Amino acid sequence: MLAYPSELLSEQELSLRREVARFVKWVPRQLILDMDADRVRYPREYVEEAGRRNLLGLRFPQAYGGRGLPWTSELLALEEIGALGTSLSCLYSLVSVVGEGIAAFGTEEQKKKYLGGMIAGRLTSAEALTEPRGGSDFFGAVTRAERKGDFYILNGQKRFVVGSEGADFFLVYAKTSADGDPRKSMTVLLVDRSAEVVVEHIYGLMGTRGGGTGRVRFRDVKVPISNVLGGEAGVGRGGDVFDRMMVPERMLPALGAIGMSRAALEIAARYATRRKAFGQPINRFEAVSFMVADCVTRIDAVRALCREACRAIDAGVDPGRVRRMASEAKKFGSEAAWSVVNDAMQILGGIGYTDVFPIERLLRDARLNLIWTGTNQIMNLLIQHEFFKELRAAEAAEREGRDSEDDAEGARLAEEKIYE
Repeated sequence: MLAYPSELLSEQELSLRREVARFVKWVPRQLILDMDADRVRYPREYVEEAGRRNLLGLRFPQAYGGRGLPWTSELLALEEIGALGTSLSCLYSLVSVVGEGIAAFGTEEQKKKYLGGMIAGRLTSAEALTEPRGGSDFFGAVTRAERKGDFYILNGQKRFVVGSEGADFFLVYAKTSADGDPRKSMTVLLVDRSAEVVVEHIYGLMGTRGGGTGRVRFRDVKVPISNVLGGEAGVGRGGDVFDRMMVPERMLPALGAIGMSRAALEIAARYATRRKAFGQPINRFEAVSFMVADCVTRIDAVRALCREACRAIDAGVDPGRVRRMASEAKKFGSEAAWSVVNDAMQILGGIGYTDVFPIERLLRDARLNLIWTGTNQIMNLLIQHEFFKELRAAEAAEREGRDSEDDAEGARLAEEKIYE
């Protein structure tokens, strides 16, 4: 009903959307209920089934099991997956996030083992990024890895690690040097699960449950040099990996949020055509129908922004512009989803606050998107930083278009334009 118009999609895109829709329909209702009730802490069968259907890692090369599709195809897939809620959407996206680092910086052996294993659904992964001492202050991390011959010895802890309960391996950021630029003292390790990798705590979450989000401690874990992301050449490149991975980190929640918003609004809109008050369906009242109109507009606007961001990534646009657009997509997408799901609950009224409809679960899920993968306040910081950088570059270059500042009667009164 609110899907991207079929007329604007290629046959390949339509076929992919139908494939993903069938997978989403396959997901057992009971699995969603059990995850939300914390009866299931990690739905491995869900990841394995997506792998069997060749729906994981769509963007990655066919040589490793992917389909070599563009980011715009990822948008179509995640919009469908998003209807399942944030937890299943996130677990689906982990292959894309962790895979981004491996595909861009990994050795051939790492790509075959880890990237190929994830895409096939044989290996499950988790990204160990956040530490107890800080969230958005990433480069202040204190987890350390010390070189001992042909190994690194890893010690430290990470928290809010999505998928930690069921992960076969972890992509871990650790300090390998105590001196110099923090960006160049960080290295990324591919850490296989072992007795020294301990999931100490699974968080009790307000929403987004069942994804095995936990605190992980690394106690003298021996990591072979071959498991440094990029091998010997990857030592000290944690900052580069982080910059690259932050694009999917921020794009993917935005794409999933479109599907969540669609699901909530479709439920509320159907309800509004059936529920009667004062002798007529409540969608006849502007108080309700105008909320629907606002929600439809938000969803279309988010999709348009996300699609342009996807096109920019696919086209190889300047990394600074891509970072800005990805941050805008994450910020606007998460805020729009929060507004849409809230309005959906308002349309349903009291019954929307119960478990008779899934709106209350989607509302709990939607709240997390405003916080994780960088808070929206951090997104604002990145957006304005990249924008002013672009503005300075534009002012330094010869202007091609019109300078609208000149279109005022007193525009050339230099004595009135005093800035200091």
